Amino acid sequence: MIRYIRLLGAALGGLIGLAVAAGNELFTESEYGGALLAAWTIACVVIGFGLLPYLTVVPALWLVRAVQQMSTAEFVAAVLGLLLGLLMGLLLALPLSQLEDPWGTWLPIAVSVLMGLGMVGLTVAKRTDLVAAAEALGILRRPADPTVAVAAGEPRIVVDTSVIIDGRIADIVESGFIYGTLVVPRFVLDELQRIADSSDTLRRNRGRRGLEILSRMQRDTTTPVEISEIDFPDIAEVDAKLVALARTLSRVILTTDFNLNRVAELQGCRVLNINSLANAVKPAVLPGEELQVLVIQEGKEAGQGVGFLDDGTMVVVEGGSRFVDRELEVSVTRVLQTVAGRMIFAQPKLD
Repeated sequence: MIRYIRLLGAALGGLIGLAVAAGNELFTESEYGGALLAAWTIACVVIGFGLLPYLTVVPALWLVRAVQQMSTAEFVAAVLGLLLGLLMGLLLALPLSQLEDPWGTWLPIAVSVLMGLGMVGLTVAKRTDLVAAAEALGILRRPADPTVAVAAGEPRIVVDTSVIIDGRIADIVESGFIYGTLVVPRFVLDELQRIADSSDTLRRNRGRRGLEILSRMQRDTTTPVEISEIDFPDIAEVDAKLVALARTLSRVILTTDFNLNRVAELQGCRVLNINSLANAVKPAVLPGEELQVLVIQEGKEAGQGVGFLDDGTMVVVEGGSRFVDRELEVSVTRVLQTVAGRMIFAQPKLD
C-alpha cells in the first residue's frame, strides 16, 4: 500500500511542479529553461514520492495504533473532550472571525485546534475524577466488582477438595441453602484431577465422582460456580492456599476437613462444614424416647450391641450383643455429641 501511495505522491508532485512553473512562468527567460524545468519537475516528483506517505498513511497508522492502545475509558474521555473543545472553539471563533484579515481568518482556526487538543488531554488526564463525579450525580453506574461481592450481601465461598469428593454438596446446593458464589480454585481442580488419575482404584473413583459432581453443579444448579485462577506460588500446602484465598475474597470456606476447619477459624474465616450441617439437621432424640433399631454387630464393651439409624447415627445398645442381626425396640438413656457425630445410648425395652 505504501508503494502505491508513493507513486501517487510522485505523480501529484510532478503535476504540482509543472502547474507552479507554468503559472509563474518560471524558467521561460533562461537560456537553459527546458533543462531547469525538467530538473524542477524531477525534484517535485522526488519530494512527492518521499513526502506523501508521511502526510497520509504514516499519521493514520500512528493514530490507529494509539487508539488501539487506549482503554475504553480513555477513548470515551478523548472523544467527549474533543467534542467539548471544538464546541468551545466554535463559540470563541465567532467574535474572532469579525477581526480584519489575516487575524479574522487564522485566529478562529488556531483557537478551535488549540481548544480541541487541550480538552482531549484534559479529559483523558482527569477521566477517573470525571467518572467518579458522573457516578455521584447518578449519570453512570459502575458494574459490580466480584471481589467486593460480600459488601453487596453475596459472599464468594471457597470450596475445598474434600467437599467436592464428598458429594453431598450437589444436593445441598440444589436445595437452595447455599447463598452466594461457589469459588473452586484452579489448584483444587488440579488436585482433584491428580486424585482421578491415581493408580489406587478407590482414590481414582472418588476423584472421578468429584469431577462429575462439579460438572453437575456447573450445569444444573442455580448457584454460580466459578473457577478461580488466583494462586499463591509462595505457599506450598493446598490448605494454606485455601485459607489465603478465602481471606482475599469473603473469608468463607466450605469443607468437611476437620483440621482445615480449625486452621481457618483461627485465621478469622467463617467455615461451612457439611458434617456440622448434617449433625444439625438430624432429628432430635431425647432420653426416654423409644426407637426401632437393627443390631448389626457387637460393641467395644462387653455385652454392647451396635446399630444405626437411617441418618447414620450410631446407637449403642447396652446388653444388646445377644440380639445381633435382630431388630428390637430400645429406650434411649442418653445422647452424646462427639467430634465424629452424635451417639445414642439405649437399653432394650422390657416387655
